[in-house]
Amino acid sequence: MEKLNLVLSKEKILQKIKELAEKIDRDFNNESLVFIGTLKGAFIFLSDLLRYIKNPNIQIDFVRVKSYEMSDTSSENVILTKDIEIPLEGKNVIIVEDIVDTGLTLKYLYEHIKKFNPKNLKICALIDKKERKKFNISIDYVGFEIEKGFLVGYGLDFAEKYRHLPEIYEVIKDE
Repeated sequence: MEKLNLVLSKEKILQKIKELAEKIDRDFNNESLVFIGTLKGAFIFLSDLLRYIKNPNIQIDFVRVKSYEMSDTSSENVILTKDIEIPLEGKNVIIVEDIVDTGLTLKYLYEHIKKFNPKNLKICALIDKKERKKFNISIDYVGFEIEKGFLVGYGLDFAEKYRHLPEIYEVIKDE
């Protein structure tokens, strides 16, 4: 059985999302934008972020990648299970990720989306976790930097559990 310790309240999360949305709106000033959310983890973050984007010229798509299977450690093997369905060539694109852990998935996605020749390709992540970083990925829009811990809630899961929680918690495993 796991215990959960609160790390980020829903109020803190929503305040940071408003700040990220304002920065994205300033940077793109009503230019066309395509948001690519990563499933399943980023769907809650992306939906809340889009509610605060004022730019009317947006499109949304999703990709689905797997690297964790049903455990708390990366398999070190990224599998694309759902690809982009809308054209990206010449467009401003923002990859929206829930958490950057090792950086493997995001590195893979960035390189994959680059092949579609977007005008600009940016990354927005709710959480940049430092503990297990293996790939140095430049994140353009970062919500929170967190040093360590296995996090759940607000889209983040542990073996498909806890995604529904409105706040972010650290999982503390009973020894």
